[in-house]
Amino acid sequence: MLFNQDHDEPRRILQKFIQSDINPHVDEWENAGIFPAHDLFKKLGDLGFLGLNKPVEYGGQGLDYSYALMMAEELGAVNCGGVPMAIGVQTDMATPALARFGSDELRKEFLAPSIAGDYVACIGVSEPGAGSDVAGIKTTAKSDGDDYVITGGKMWITNGTQADWICLLCNTGEGPVHRNKSLICVPMKTKGVTIARKLDKLGMRSSDTAQIYFDEVRVPKRNRIGEEGKGFTYQMVQFQEERLWGAAACLKAHEKTIQNTIDYTRGRKAFGKPLLDNQVIHFRLAELQTEVELLRSLVYRAAEALVAGQDVTQLATMAKLKAGRLGREIPDACLQFWGGMGFMNETLVSRSYRDSRLTAIGGGADEVMLGILCKMNGTLPGKA
Repeated sequence: MLFNQDHDEPRRILQKFIQSDINPHVDEWENAGIFPAHDLFKKLGDLGFLGLNKPVEYGGQGLDYSYALMMAEELGAVNCGGVPMAIGVQTDMATPALARFGSDELRKEFLAPSIAGDYVACIGVSEPGAGSDVAGIKTTAKSDGDDYVITGGKMWITNGTQADWICLLCNTGEGPVHRNKSLICVPMKTKGVTIARKLDKLGMRSSDTAQIYFDEVRVPKRNRIGEEGKGFTYQMVQFQEERLWGAAACLKAHEKTIQNTIDYTRGRKAFGKPLLDNQVIHFRLAELQTEVELLRSLVYRAAEALVAGQDVTQLATMAKLKAGRLGREIPDACLQFWGGMGFMNETLVSRSYRDSRLTAIGGGADEVMLGILCKMNGTLPGKA
């Protein structure tokens, strides 16, 4: 069984924190296009939520992945997608490789303050010409004595305008594209790092997203995570936690959208009866609830396998794919039942419609997930 009574107390604390310290401010942050990451992350760090499954010697709780999954699922109760996504970048996207493969010195310098909430982290993989195609990145770190000199740029970087450091994937060699990359911890205040602009997005409005340039940025080689040339492999491992986290974060968010739609259609009358009394509506909502529960079962199964030390590439990829599909299906179906009110920015269903669309793109597009699954099934042409 994935969850037990040991999860009850941290779950209760997180639920209380969301209701007291996040949801009352979400509308303000959405309008501002940014939230105070350092302030919020410090509070979460003080409560121990930024390092649930990270090593205790660096300030983490040393718990298994089920606790991280619990946190991801509970963050679905936040009244937007941007803030949970930013938190997930800190806990399950920018720091897993560092925690797993980084040197003690590097983990003390970057991981410990990230767990404490003193540092905000971001992950630098995507580029304008290489989003889901990770092997195609062009950012390069050339060797110069004991340093790397980094040149290039990154795009769609969550937390990018507020981050203290970036977990940067770049080319450190001339060999095959899957064996010439490294992950490097780069302080954002290093000379040559430029935040080109804060991006204007369709959804996830409260999360700041940046385009970043690196112009001969010099960092010591000791900032490299693990072995040189292993960055692509480390990132693929890191992606599994990211994709599983993303799928888990959808669960309560979609349940909330469905419940809000039930409440609205029960109270809204048309042609002399509540909208909810129409079979097409209550049947459809029942179908959507079933889809969410099926996704939960898949996510939980993958998490159990991860806790047991198994390779979860296939299950995590399936969960990410299904979450991406439901991210379009559920908000779209529910918004329709709100009629004109669903088209208003003041309703949460419209925010869900905008925010959830990213699930099918970020962390690997649906088509990339399908390619991975076909390769594993031996059905991808030329890859059998």
